[in-house]
Amino acid sequence: MKKNIIYLVLIVIIGGIAFIPGVRNMLKDTFFPVATIENAVHIGEDDYDIELKGINVPSTNLKTFKNKPVFLNFWGTWCPPCRKEWPTIQKLYDSRKDHVDFVLIAMNDQEDAVRKFLKDNNYNVPVYIAQSPISEKLLPKAFPTTFLLDKTGRIMIKEDAYKDWNTETVHQFIDNIIK
Repeated sequence: MKKNIIYLVLIVIIGGIAFIPGVRNMLKDTFFPVATIENAVHIGEDDYDIELKGINVPSTNLKTFKNKPVFLNFWGTWCPPCRKEWPTIQKLYDSRKDHVDFVLIAMNDQEDAVRKFLKDNNYNVPVYIAQSPISEKLLPKAFPTTFLLDKTGRIMIKEDAYKDWNTETVHQFIDNIIK
Protein backbone atom coordinates (compact mmCIF):
# COMPACT_ATOMS: atom_id res chain seq x y z
CA MET A 1 0.00 0.00 0.00
CA LYS A 2 2.79 2.44 0.91
CA LYS A 3 4.63 1.58 -2.31
CA ASN A 4 1.54 2.44 -4.35
CA ILE A 5 1.24 5.84 -2.66
CA ILE A 6 4.93 6.55 -3.26
CA TYR A 7 4.57 5.59 -6.95
CA LEU A 8 1.47 7.76 -7.28
CA VAL A 9 3.24 10.76 -5.73
CA LEU A 10 6.23 10.26 -8.05
CA ILE A 11 3.95 10.08 -11.10
CA VAL A 12 2.19 13.30 -10.05
CA ILE A 13 5.54 15.08 -9.54
CA ILE A 14 6.93 13.89 -12.89
CA GLY A 15 3.68 14.82 -14.61
CA GLY A 16 3.82 18.29 -13.07
CA ILE A 17 7.37 18.79 -14.28
CA ALA A 18 6.60 17.49 -17.76
CA PHE A 19 3.26 19.16 -18.43
CA ILE A 20 3.13 22.39 -16.42
CA PRO A 21 5.25 24.96 -18.30
CA GLY A 22 5.79 27.24 -15.28
CA VAL A 23 7.24 24.39 -13.21
CA ARG A 24 9.36 23.13 -16.08
CA ASN A 25 10.73 26.63 -16.80
CA MET A 26 11.42 27.32 -13.12
CA LEU A 27 13.40 24.07 -12.79
CA LYS A 28 15.20 24.76 -16.08
CA ASP A 29 16.23 28.24 -14.89
CA THR A 30 17.29 26.87 -11.52
CA PHE A 31 19.38 23.93 -12.70
CA PHE A 32 20.32 25.14 -16.21
CA PRO A 33 20.42 28.92 -15.75
CA VAL A 34 21.62 29.79 -19.23
CA ALA A 35 21.07 28.27 -22.62
CA THR A 36 23.29 25.62 -24.10
CA ILE A 37 27.00 26.26 -23.70
CA GLU A 38 28.67 25.37 -26.96
CA ASN A 39 32.25 24.77 -25.79
CA ALA A 40 33.62 23.40 -29.03
CA VAL A 41 32.12 25.92 -31.46
CA HIS A 42 34.15 29.00 -32.35
CA ILE A 43 33.25 31.69 -34.80
CA GLY A 44 36.08 32.01 -37.32
CA GLU A 45 37.39 34.98 -39.30
CA ASP A 46 35.13 34.21 -42.28
CA ASP A 47 32.07 33.83 -40.03
CA TYR A 48 32.53 37.40 -38.79
CA ASP A 49 32.58 38.81 -42.33
CA ILE A 50 29.02 40.15 -42.55
CA GLU A 51 28.31 43.63 -43.89
CA LEU A 52 25.77 45.29 -41.62
CA LYS A 53 23.58 48.23 -42.57
CA GLY A 54 22.96 50.27 -39.43
CA ILE A 55 19.36 51.20 -38.68
CA ASN A 56 19.88 53.28 -35.53
CA VAL A 57 23.71 53.18 -35.58
CA PRO A 58 26.34 53.58 -38.32
CA SER A 59 26.80 50.74 -40.80
CA THR A 60 29.70 48.40 -40.09
CA ASN A 61 30.98 44.86 -40.55
CA LEU A 62 30.62 42.20 -37.86
CA LYS A 63 34.45 41.90 -38.04
CA THR A 64 34.69 45.14 -36.03
CA PHE A 65 33.33 43.19 -33.05
CA LYS A 66 35.95 40.44 -33.27
CA ASN A 67 38.01 39.99 -30.07
CA LYS A 68 35.18 41.46 -27.99
CA PRO A 69 32.28 39.84 -26.14
CA VAL A 70 29.16 40.11 -28.31
CA PHE A 71 25.44 39.68 -27.70
CA LEU A 72 24.27 38.68 -31.20
CA ASN A 73 20.54 38.39 -31.80
CA PHE A 74 18.62 37.52 -34.96
CA TRP A 75 15.02 38.71 -34.88
CA GLY A 76 12.18 40.22 -36.91
CA THR A 77 9.34 42.66 -36.33
CA TRP A 78 7.03 39.97 -37.76
CA CYS A 79 8.04 37.48 -35.03
CA PRO A 80 5.87 37.54 -31.84
CA PRO A 81 8.49 35.84 -29.57
CA CYS A 82 11.11 38.30 -30.87
CA ARG A 83 8.90 41.25 -29.98
CA LYS A 84 8.18 39.71 -26.57
CA GLU A 85 11.87 39.46 -25.61
CA TRP A 86 12.79 42.99 -26.77
CA PRO A 87 12.04 44.72 -23.43
CA THR A 88 14.38 42.30 -21.64
CA ILE A 89 17.12 42.88 -24.23
CA GLN A 90 16.72 46.65 -23.85
CA LYS A 91 17.12 46.36 -20.06
CA LEU A 92 20.18 44.11 -20.45
CA TYR A 93 21.64 46.59 -22.95
CA ASP A 94 21.04 49.51 -20.59
CA SER A 95 22.98 47.79 -17.82
CA ARG A 96 25.70 45.94 -19.77
CA LYS A 97 26.39 48.01 -22.93
CA ASP A 98 29.74 49.14 -21.53
CA HIS A 99 30.91 45.53 -21.18
CA VAL A 100 29.40 43.70 -24.16
CA ASP A 101 28.78 44.80 -27.75
CA PHE A 102 25.18 44.33 -28.82
CA VAL A 103 24.41 43.42 -32.43
CA LEU A 104 20.77 42.77 -33.27
CA ILE A 105 20.17 41.75 -36.87
CA ALA A 106 16.65 42.14 -38.27
CA MET A 107 15.90 39.27 -40.64
CA ASN A 108 13.32 39.07 -43.44
CA ASP A 109 12.19 42.56 -42.55
CA GLN A 110 11.69 45.91 -44.24
CA GLU A 111 13.90 48.76 -43.02
CA ASP A 112 10.86 51.04 -42.54
CA ALA A 113 9.12 48.44 -40.34
CA VAL A 114 12.25 48.07 -38.20
CA ARG A 115 12.64 51.85 -37.80
CA LYS A 116 8.96 52.19 -36.84
CA PHE A 117 9.20 49.35 -34.31
CA LEU A 118 12.26 50.91 -32.63
CA LYS A 119 10.73 54.39 -32.58
CA ASP A 120 7.29 53.27 -31.34
CA ASN A 121 8.88 51.39 -28.42
CA ASN A 122 11.76 53.80 -27.65
CA TYR A 123 14.34 51.05 -28.13
CA ASN A 124 17.96 52.09 -28.71
CA VAL A 125 19.82 48.77 -28.82
CA PRO A 126 22.02 48.73 -31.98
CA VAL A 127 20.07 47.20 -34.86
CA TYR A 128 21.36 46.21 -38.28
CA ILE A 129 20.21 44.51 -41.46
CA ALA A 130 22.69 42.06 -43.00
CA GLN A 131 23.89 43.10 -46.45
CA SER A 132 25.95 39.99 -47.16
CA PRO A 133 25.48 36.24 -46.61
CA ILE A 134 25.50 34.91 -43.05
CA SER A 135 27.73 31.94 -42.20
CA GLU A 136 26.07 28.58 -41.54
CA LYS A 137 27.46 28.66 -37.98
CA LEU A 138 25.40 31.77 -37.26
CA LEU A 139 22.45 31.51 -39.64
CA PRO A 140 19.34 31.08 -37.49
CA LYS A 141 16.98 28.19 -38.04
CA ALA A 142 14.38 29.65 -35.66
CA PHE A 143 13.51 33.11 -34.42
CA PRO A 144 14.62 34.63 -32.23
CA THR A 145 18.12 33.15 -32.10
CA THR A 146 20.68 34.66 -29.76
CA PHE A 147 24.39 33.99 -29.36
CA LEU A 148 26.62 35.24 -26.61
CA LEU A 149 30.19 35.15 -27.90
CA ASP A 150 33.25 35.57 -25.72
CA LYS A 151 36.35 37.55 -26.77
CA THR A 152 37.80 34.55 -28.61
CA GLY A 153 34.67 33.98 -30.70
CA ARG A 154 33.56 30.95 -28.71
CA ILE A 155 29.80 30.50 -28.53
CA MET A 156 29.04 30.63 -24.81
CA ILE A 157 25.26 30.73 -25.16
CA LYS A 158 23.01 29.80 -28.03
CA GLU A 159 19.29 30.25 -27.44
CA ASP A 160 16.85 29.34 -30.23
CA ALA A 161 13.72 30.69 -28.57
CA TYR A 162 12.33 33.51 -26.46
CA LYS A 163 14.31 34.16 -23.29
CA ASP A 164 14.11 36.74 -20.54
CA TRP A 165 17.57 38.27 -20.94
CA ASN A 166 17.27 40.59 -17.94
CA THR A 167 17.82 38.06 -15.18
CA GLU A 168 20.45 38.04 -12.47
CA THR A 169 21.81 34.78 -13.87
CA VAL A 170 22.40 36.30 -17.32
CA HIS A 171 23.99 39.41 -15.79
CA GLN A 172 26.37 37.25 -13.73
CA PHE A 173 27.19 35.09 -16.76
CA ILE A 174 28.10 38.20 -18.80
CA ASP A 175 30.18 39.57 -15.94
CA ASN A 176 32.10 36.27 -15.82
CA ILE A 177 32.88 36.11 -19.56
CA ILE A 178 34.23 39.66 -19.74
CA LYS A 179 36.93 38.97 -17.16
